[in-house]
Amino acid sequence: MDDMDVTSEAVISMRGVRAELGARPVLRGIDLTVRRGEVVALLGANGSGKSTAIRGVIGQVPISDGEIELFGIPRGRFRDWSRVGYVPQRTTAAGGVPATVTEIVSSGRLSRTRFGVFRRADHAAVRRALELVGMADRAKDSVNALSGGQHQRVLIARALVAEPELLIMDEPMAGVDLASQEILARTLREQVASGTTVLLVLHELGPLEPLIDRAVVLRDGCVLHDGPPPHAVGQHALPGHDHVHPHAPAGTESIRTGLLS
Repeated sequence: MDDMDVTSEAVISMRGVRAELGARPVLRGIDLTVRRGEVVALLGANGSGKSTAIRGVIGQVPISDGEIELFGIPRGRFRDWSRVGYVPQRTTAAGGVPATVTEIVSSGRLSRTRFGVFRRADHAAVRRALELVGMADRAKDSVNALSGGQHQRVLIARALVAEPELLIMDEPMAGVDLASQEILARTLREQVASGTTVLLVLHELGPLEPLIDRAVVLRDGCVLHDGPPPHAVGQHALPGHDHVHPHAPAGTESIRTGLLS
């Protein structure tokens, strides 16, 4: 979205957000706005506050100060959670509970049903979500029989089945095999093309790099950089990586270091 209209609706707004885990400050006054149609990546070293920030957005982590709004509504009063899809860091999709792939994905559709009763459109949405992530052929299988990458694809299908306007993902590529990475990148491209707003935590940009409009780099619970994604990926995109590459054009490494170190 090169010509993003700065007046477009703020889907996520965080202003002066602080949070602690135990007695340890994790977020130290975060300001972050994600506007409709944007794809924003949260980058930073381990412990920088990335996952805490997005868990704060969805209410899984209490904040001690500041304000969070979703679609212009204070998070404490926000009730329309079917507009938000969330993909947590990779875990077993069923949490150890025996369940089929279809059952796990269907659980993500409940917010769109009346009293939990599935109609034809709901069943169709489940099939469509499974097809999007390349898991339709495993629909009746137990999730306990899946590989790590397949687990992640099921979690993403569960988030997509409610057809959310906002998709929040916590390290969707972590520990995922290359084939699943490619499927996830393709799935995300389709969601972005349809207008979905995306906020995701990444350890590195990887195959998602072409989709990213903005990168927000955190360090020690503070925003270090909010702007164009850094050209370097992996550890090179994280705070504190400041060595000079002999193959880099003169001057480019110093610019990158100024942003990210």
